[in-house]
Amino acid sequence: MASASQQQPAWKTPQLASGVKVPELKVYNSLTRSLNPFIPVDPDGKAVKWYVCGPTVYDDAHLGHARNYVANDIIRRIMKDYFKFDLKYVMNITDVDDKIIVRGRQQHLFATFKAENENRENVLSFAREAFNWYAQKNAVDLGNDIQPENYAAKEGETYGLLSRGPESPVETEAKQKMHLNNLKVAADTLTDDQALSMEAICNRTEDILMPYLDSLHASSVNGEDHSVWTKLTQTFEKRFVEDMHALNVLDPDIITRVTEYGPQIIDYVGRIINNGFAYSKDGSVYFNIEAFEAAGKPYARLKPENKQNKELQAEGEGALTADTAKQPKADFALWKSSKPGEPSWPSPWGRGRPGWHIECSAMASDVLGSTIDIHSGGIDLAFPHHDNELAQSEAYWHAQEHQWINYFLHMGHLSIAGLKMSKSLKNFQTIRQALGPDGTWSPRGLRVLFLLRAWDAPMEINDDMITTGAYWEDRVNNFFLKAKVVERRQEAALDSTTNGVKRSGKTDDALLQAHAESTKEVHEALSDSFDTERAMRSISKLINTYNSADKSSVTDDTTIVIATWVTDMVRLFGLDPNPTGAIGWSGVDIAQEAKPYVYPASKLRDDLRARAKKKDLDPDAITKLALENQAPARIPANEIQYAEILSQFQEDVVSLARSQAQAQDYLKLCDDLRDVKLWGHHIYLEDASEEGQPALVRPLDEKLILARADKEKREAEKAEAKARREAQSQEEEKKRQDKAKINPMQMFRTSEYSVWDDKGLPTHDASGAELTKSRVKKLGKDWERQNKLYQSWLESQK
Repeated sequence: MASASQQQPAWKTPQLASGVKVPELKVYNSLTRSLNPFIPVDPDGKAVKWYVCGPTVYDDAHLGHARNYVANDIIRRIMKDYFKFDLKYVMNITDVDDKIIVRGRQQHLFATFKAENENRENVLSFAREAFNWYAQKNAVDLGNDIQPENYAAKEGETYGLLSRGPESPVETEAKQKMHLNNLKVAADTLTDDQALSMEAICNRTEDILMPYLDSLHASSVNGEDHSVWTKLTQTFEKRFVEDMHALNVLDPDIITRVTEYGPQIIDYVGRIINNGFAYSKDGSVYFNIEAFEAAGKPYARLKPENKQNKELQAEGEGALTADTAKQPKADFALWKSSKPGEPSWPSPWGRGRPGWHIECSAMASDVLGSTIDIHSGGIDLAFPHHDNELAQSEAYWHAQEHQWINYFLHMGHLSIAGLKMSKSLKNFQTIRQALGPDGTWSPRGLRVLFLLRAWDAPMEINDDMITTGAYWEDRVNNFFLKAKVVERRQEAALDSTTNGVKRSGKTDDALLQAHAESTKEVHEALSDSFDTERAMRSISKLINTYNSADKSSVTDDTTIVIATWVTDMVRLFGLDPNPTGAIGWSGVDIAQEAKPYVYPASKLRDDLRARAKKKDLDPDAITKLALENQAPARIPANEIQYAEILSQFQEDVVSLARSQAQAQDYLKLCDDLRDVKLWGHHIYLEDASEEGQPALVRPLDEKLILARADKEKREAEKAEAKARREAQSQEEEKKRQDKAKINPMQMFRTSEYSVWDDKGLPTHDASGAELTKSRVKKLGKDWERQNKLYQSWLESQK
């Protein structure tokens, strides 16, 4: 049982105004570590105030960030579009932070170094200094005599397989491995026999050059020139926003930046001092945890068991923070006195900058007020960042007895090889890499994967998970493709009730019952702390039920009902970046401008294939079919390419009909339309496995392209193997023909023998010794075989 100091303090359930009804939604709340009914602060129960911790913008966002912000986005969409809450969604951008200060300063000094040094030998000499300094600082066990030339040998002796082994789940080992890798790259560069350019040397050794330059010249950087850092932060904020758009993450309603909130943060800190919960010393301001707890306020509401964790406390304070002024050491900085080479702003306590934790408290309180419904972020921020936010804010609003945050939502880690992704450890794949041309993921595929795991649970991507996600996406995609055929039939005002036969309705009843059950299951899942994992299983189960049904007894209306609901669900989850009024998601429908021509071409092809298989090849009937759905005289420019495909196909069909072509000629023409004409315009006709069903008209996707490439590769390999066999056979035949031309009378007249009989068979060897009977017998058999070949050749020459 946890001690009293490790137990979470009591949480006050928000009160619902009399007569107001809200959805029966329960949320896993980190403040209670349990499910709590969700009740907004808003008296009407509609408006919801939400603050999410945004990125620290000093590098590209990685897949761990993707998991965090996509999970937030999914919950936001569910609350807004499913439960119909009116959200005010605020996200901050951390553009002042110790990591930003170091990175921005290093890049500034690095750029200055490159601009001021044009002599290659000087750069090489300085890079060697940096190598030695970096090794002594980060790999001290290598010894004092470490040089680029002996690095590989010493590293192998000292650290063994660490630098070459798999990712370690121990963060300290991962950090050591990163340092060793930086040294290896630098050593390889500095011992490279090639005459590398100065630019190449700098770029390949920047991971050791930049920290070395910073150690020498950090204090020379003008802290009042904020452009040293804003060049970095503005670049990566822009790239972060682009990454979020690529992932189909909705923009926040409001974005706040630390650099734009200086006066408000200073006022916020001043009020905490006035309330007796902070003290200033040596130009910095620290939160007084002892005074806070003495006032009856609990510190570390989220993670009381971590209160004494000095490593987490130090990490929360930042690498540049000196704690000599803090009393006691657990106190944390609200305002940091800036040293030379650090950005600074004027304040009542001297020039400095905001602490990391205070920024969120000040900005969230300024925009959303004294009580906020939801605060969210990654689980790694719970302590000390979020716990410090809670303490600061309660100290600021001290005069009011209230709960600053009612519901804290923490997104689970995304791990790689058991280790949390980290910019500082460089053990991550950026979102751009993951979604790029050489990447593993599509935005939809990644979101599907996240939906298949509880938002607050840790997640490690493995092969089984990838397979499950791909299977779910393929299943839904194929269902939509089938449903699009039905939708197209209805849009064409054909028989919208049946597929040509009246049905009993029993299959419809069963499917509609399965649809009702899935609707209920998904509602229960989303009401249970946004359990998308269960919701996704329910969607998949309904599609499986539909796929198993006898389609000859399923009405189009039932198909459309189910497809519309599945469409609503995938759009609710953000799986369709470009929703339209039609069923399905982007990627299952061809371009709008192609439809007036491709659909008629596909229908004509279906009819031709059916006739060819039945040998029903009446020329007049086929010509009549081909002349239906003629392209109009005036065609918009963007439709011409598709109109030409239809017209050419119709002309080719008429030509075959006039020549009274055979069934295989029509089938070959149909294959050409599918495999050449439409494929070249990124459209594919997928022939139905069920007899009499129309082909699916669908856009090309990567899976189809890879499947064809694989098929073509196999066919090419097969053809190549056949060509090799034929060439070998021809070569063997040539050898046989050449051998057949040899007269057996001459075949043994060589230096190996000295006497021959009248047939040309040898009787004595080169030394004059008589051949043994067995040898003569064997040579005689060889002579007879050759004689047969020779006589056959002579006959062939007549």
